[in-house]
Amino acid sequence: MRKILEKIQPTGMGYGIMAASFIVAYFVARGVLEMEGLSDSVRVLVALVPVPLFICFVVGFVRGIRNLDELERRIHLEALAIAFPLTLILLFTLGLLQLAVQLSPDDWSYRHLVPFVVVFYFGGLAFARRKYQ
Repeated sequence: MRKILEKIQPTGMGYGIMAASFIVAYFVARGVLEMEGLSDSVRVLVALVPVPLFICFVVGFVRGIRNLDELERRIHLEALAIAFPLTLILLFTLGLLQLAVQLSPDDWSYRHLVPFVVVFYFGGLAFARRKYQ
């Protein structure tokens, strides 16, 4: 696995291909998991298929950030410094609300929270870029 991860050096369109691969695998896995009649072991296997693709995307993303200049690194760091606490606020707020009232898993399951994390990161990125430009 280490040798595979060492070869990941995406640039430009490579990030898009890795992201698209993960997204396609994620939605295919979700579609398969909604089918009935699958054994638990098959369901677990299908659920784990997108994980290596996402790991490759993250490794490539981190390597890409390492190749940026100091200002761009700082911008991405600030985006993460904004997104991480916002994500924690969302998680602990939902945890407390779930203790107070029953939240519908159709609206507030883990898979519904991922878009918030992405929005928080890109919001932090926009905020940091505006700050430094």
